[in-house]
Amino acid sequence: MENFAAIDFETANEQRTSVCSVGVVIVRNGEIVNNYYHLIRPEPEYYIYWNTRVHGLTLADTARSPIFPTVWQEIAPRIEGLTLVAHNKGFDESCLKAVFRTYSMDYPDYEFCCTLQAARRALKGLPNYQLHTVAAHCGYLLEQHHHALADAEACAWIARQII
Repeated sequence: MENFAAIDFETANEQRTSVCSVGVVIVRNGEIVNNYYHLIRPEPEYYIYWNTRVHGLTLADTARSPIFPTVWQEIAPRIEGLTLVAHNKGFDESCLKAVFRTYSMDYPDYEFCCTLQAARRALKGLPNYQLHTVAAHCGYLLEQHHHALADAEACAWIARQII
């Protein structure tokens, strides 16, 4: 795949609507040409310990951040016409659909590909297929795992190698 947008969401709590950060990496002609990161005020607006423990974000980090529709207005033109790629697309795609529903936005039926599924098919013998493991196998050192932009960059790197 030559042209796509790798995307990653982090959530504040157990609700898929609670996206609190997004990272997007644009790939054109097989090269990373642009990236985007933004904090988002989650809905519902509370954090649980386990999510904060994973990504380090708290209510104080996002209290003054814009809500999802405002952030998506900046992302939508960047990804127009591109397939979205995520590692474990089931999570990221469900988050995207959930926040679109929450804010009564028309969902444009984005096409999603999954680097997790692709890695399981293409790469045999890895100890696991977690993002950092697959990224390392593909030559990318993921140093800030669970930072949405770092995870999107790792996903883009993997997609360029195996999709």
